Amino acid sequence: MVESEMSLPLRSAEIRALIPHRYPFLLLDAVTAFDAGEWAEGYKMISENEAVFQGHFPDRPIFPGVLIIEALAQLAAVCFAAEKQESDGLGVFAGMDRVKFRRMVLPGDRLDLRIETTRRRGPFVRVQARAWVDDERVAEGQLSFTFLSE
Repeated sequence: MVESEMSLPLRSAEIRALIPHRYPFLLLDAVTAFDAGEWAEGYKMISENEAVFQGHFPDRPIFPGVLIIEALAQLAAVCFAAEKQESDGLGVFAGMDRVKFRRMVLPGDRLDLRIETTRRRGPFVRVQARAWVDDERVAEGQLSFTFLSE
């Protein structure tokens, strides 16, 4: 699937066609805008029915920061898979730098996501990643990936 064949927003079926993640670990509800290989925007609706809230924490549900970062990583994976240049290999985390969490994410929140490519060298990619709820930043940082050939 190439960018010109995609109509926005990309929903679950289109996202699953681009990346290998599946329920319960597919953490994107929609990709709302992107320039393949350069930047992407999307979101995840945080529901009180999320399985993670059974243990984090039953009496005070807080969406884990590590899952916010994973949602951003999945958005980056869609961005690069849509480009097709890197989609022949599996993208895996290579690092996280300057990651900060600024606010808790709770059931009922819409977690808005944005990534922007800042560096590319061979199979290595770095993005600036940001997440927010209601125009308030909740997380940000630099995420690095490498693409494994199959």
